[in-house]
Amino acid sequence: MEQRLAAVLAADMAGYSRLMEADEAGTVARLRTHRIELIDPAIAKNKGHLIKTTGDGMLVEFQSVTDAVKCAVEIQSRMKRRNADVAQDRRIEFRIGINLGDIIFDEDDIFGDGVNIAARIEQLADVGGICVTAAVATQVADRIDVPIEDLGEKMLKNISRPIHLFRVGIEGPVLPPFPEATDAPRAISKPSIVVLPFDNMSGDPDQEFFADGLTEDIITELSRRHELFVISRNSSFVYKNQPVNVREVAEKLGAQYLVEGSVRKIGDRVRVTVQLIDAVNDAHIWADKYDRRLDDIFAIQDEVTAAIAATLPGRVEAAQRDLLARTKPANMAAYECALAAKVLHHRSTVADNEQAQALIDRAVALDPGYAHAHAWRACILGQAWVHGWCEDKDAVWAEIVAELDRALALDDNDADVHRILAAVNVNNNALTTARYHQERALSLNPNYDLVVVQQGELLTWLGRPEEGVEWIRKAMQLNPHHPERFWSHLGKAHFAARQYGEAIEAFMHLSVLDHVQHAFVAACYGWLGDDIAAHAHMEKVRTLAPDFDLDAFLATQHYVQESDLQHLSEGLVKAGAKGGSAAANGIAAQ
Repeated sequence: MEQRLAAVLAADMAGYSRLMEADEAGTVARLRTHRIELIDPAIAKNKGHLIKTTGDGMLVEFQSVTDAVKCAVEIQSRMKRRNADVAQDRRIEFRIGINLGDIIFDEDDIFGDGVNIAARIEQLADVGGICVTAAVATQVADRIDVPIEDLGEKMLKNISRPIHLFRVGIEGPVLPPFPEATDAPRAISKPSIVVLPFDNMSGDPDQEFFADGLTEDIITELSRRHELFVISRNSSFVYKNQPVNVREVAEKLGAQYLVEGSVRKIGDRVRVTVQLIDAVNDAHIWADKYDRRLDDIFAIQDEVTAAIAATLPGRVEAAQRDLLARTKPANMAAYECALAAKVLHHRSTVADNEQAQALIDRAVALDPGYAHAHAWRACILGQAWVHGWCEDKDAVWAEIVAELDRALALDDNDADVHRILAAVNVNNNALTTARYHQERALSLNPNYDLVVVQQGELLTWLGRPEEGVEWIRKAMQLNPHHPERFWSHLGKAHFAARQYGEAIEAFMHLSVLDHVQHAFVAACYGWLGDDIAAHAHMEKVRTLAPDFDLDAFLATQHYVQESDLQHLSEGLVKAGAKGGSAAANGIAAQ
């Protein structure tokens, strides 16, 4: 046995029995996700040692009191943000108690008065709060910028003496700002949008509920997109059944864009029209219509909502890009820097990536609290990491991880943050972690086409390409204006599913094929036995990538199943590529 002074953090989940009774599987899954994404990384980052866990709680030992409180504040602050969009009766919330005292260590467990006090004061903490002893409060009072409230002396169960307790607030900053940006002002300028109540053109009062429900659903779904500022329903419904002057409404509500629409019932069909208007210039940016059979009015409402919510943000972003191109502002705000960086990122060249890094660095400097910018900085650095456009890959990877940690700490409820986390982890072959973040992104915004298409990609890597095809096609249906690269994802999924004709057809939708896409087409023709076409595409590969090496190419793929990697290797060998069989076995076994 060993005895030493240590800080002990005791955490317990509030309402555990009630949540388990209501939804056992769901509660366990959500708790596990919180552990993987938030709690365990926070403990590790703050140099804590997890001693034991129970179904609803844990004991953690820290050598530093400051580290213990930092860890607790980070966990409670981020859990608060995670629960912002969760119904009260489904929230997973914790109580945390921290004590400093002599602890007995014995065979990976801890005992003693110091542990007992930590466990007892945890029970006195508020739900979502932190309770500490006087020894802890004294140590951190001048070291951590959080409010500390004196609760006085309390008698604890099975503790003979009164214990002086304090409450630690979580309203202060959880993470220190970047040193160079301490005094930087917030400079976000998200595009603002108002969805006006859809007009019921049917002459049928019974259709009024459908028009209103559709409007409300669109507002709700657009609000999931953290790159948009969506005017609330209460503000927009003031204009229901009123003639609207676009510029006046925009000025009163502070909106740059307006969405107008109508619903018309014709026999057993319903037609929904929608248009996006630039309120500043009173110009129509985009319009579409949706004709559906009136079999299930609620299914139609969900389908049309999903289509509009998937398409509109892309149209808004395109309009913002056009505006930036026309105005070329000398001092762009954080949002504008991030938007311009995204445009350069999607061009996928070394020079554009360098410019994108400069712009996204500026966005972060302008607004250190802009989670979206931190996530995209990780994505842009990730592009450089994947393509080898950096001198020190280890250093760049450390930057990527740090940026994603910060983005998560700032906003756990941004689907883009989790989408990018999933993508980066795929490229690092950490598919289990990628899967957790992908599922969270999908739960946060199920109608985001980039999240939906990435679900298809991930399923393909996991050996479920038939399901992958379905998800990728769903993304294409959600957003008919989808990026061209969706066809490449579809082609790769069809190839993994051994559907070579469909794969070739998908790749042929691309205006230009890179060497990777030519390689997949070559493998398709190799398996089909068309030697002429297969070799022609392999020649394209060698022309575009003179240093193409089969083993190195296979190392860039992320298949979980050895048979899928071997399938690609054999298809390329049939097309004229040299070697690869032994390499495929080695890579897949890693």
